Amino acid sequence: MPGAPQELLLYEAQTEGHHASWLRYMTEDLLGAGWRLTLALDQRPNAKARLAEQMADLLAQARVLAARNEQGWVYGKGGVETVAFCQQQAGARRVFLPCLDEVASNCWRRAAFGLMPPASLRGQFGGIYFRPRFLASSSLAPNPLLKRVGFWRLMRGGWLRQVVLLDEYLQADLRARHPGAPIYFIPDTVPAPRKVDRALARERLGLPPLACVFLFYGGAYRRKRLDLAVAAMAGLPANSPAFLLCLGRQPDDPAPARGLGRLCAAGRAHSINRHVSTEEEELGFAACDFVLLPYQAHFGSSGVLTRAAAGGRPVVASDEQLIGRRVREHGLGLMFKSGSAPALRSCLEQAAVMGEEDRARLSRAALRYAAGCTRAAFRAALLQAVEASGPEPPGRTGPA
Repeated sequence: MPGAPQELLLYEAQTEGHHASWLRYMTEDLLGAGWRLTLALDQRPNAKARLAEQMADLLAQARVLAARNEQGWVYGKGGVETVAFCQQQAGARRVFLPCLDEVASNCWRRAAFGLMPPASLRGQFGGIYFRPRFLASSSLAPNPLLKRVGFWRLMRGGWLRQVVLLDEYLQADLRARHPGAPIYFIPDTVPAPRKVDRALARERLGLPPLACVFLFYGGAYRRKRLDLAVAAMAGLPANSPAFLLCLGRQPDDPAPARGLGRLCAAGRAHSINRHVSTEEEELGFAACDFVLLPYQAHFGSSGVLTRAAAGGRPVVASDEQLIGRRVREHGLGLMFKSGSAPALRSCLEQAAVMGEEDRARLSRAALRYAAGCTRAAFRAALLQAVEASGPEPPGRTGPA
């Protein structure tokens, strides 16, 4: 980045899930590349505490504005109007959203009717788009159709400086069909895992030392199908070596909660039903033999898949969408027909008795895949997208 340091506004109004950690990655990488940053952040007490825990050292190196004030109110009218308000307050031309999804849907729909973002954002804003479902679909249903029309209208008009996708296949397809479009790929990433002895991790978590441990990690949203994992485990013989470890806040849905409770009472599962610490996360991935990804209708990437691969852990995954394609093409584990508890149970049975040679083969494949998801790979992709010269002149991206 030649010349004097450039100003950039990072707008991130969320702190749950991946938001805080990804904000840290981007702040760290952009400051390291010489950018002067203003961070527009959620200033509610709980959010501030979470951000301080993740990145207090970095917050001291940037200017901080309120995307949400202490009472949770946003400034301006919400969406891109609020982004433009923060852009004005920051005095920065360039704006990057670590999660473009926060404003995308409404922005695209409005653009379909000719209602464009504030003029100050033209050619100056973009971000990481986690779940651009409509771009991967040819559906003529009103909602995805409107989003496609609006999105490509903004692209042709030079409004979007960059759109960064986590789906390498979708990014390649869109760039092939629209060569001038500023659409980039960035790998899902996690820090290099700390080496933790498996036996020690199992002892710390109270897990049976000789079991085949299957880890279900993270919030049990309906699409992640914890209920399917519980049903499949419950269908295994009582003497099966399979053992289910659940880390993260579990759903309020009583059916899977009861099933998981019965497995725990029978000594076939262990659950930590709350937000887990970084140390507990490390112990969970170190202790397990396989990571469960029984997701259904889950569009897009998965940080859990990346975390499993970084630790050399194979997965048991449903055979659908991006996760299924990655597991299949990179040989990252076993797959089952999405939504089928009997098919998942069969995979668990196969995994639980898998020999060391086959496990080692899957582990090597996982580590090869993880080599493309390192923090260094993420940093290079982020800087390539952010430091690009910007969109081509209007009309160069081709028809929608």
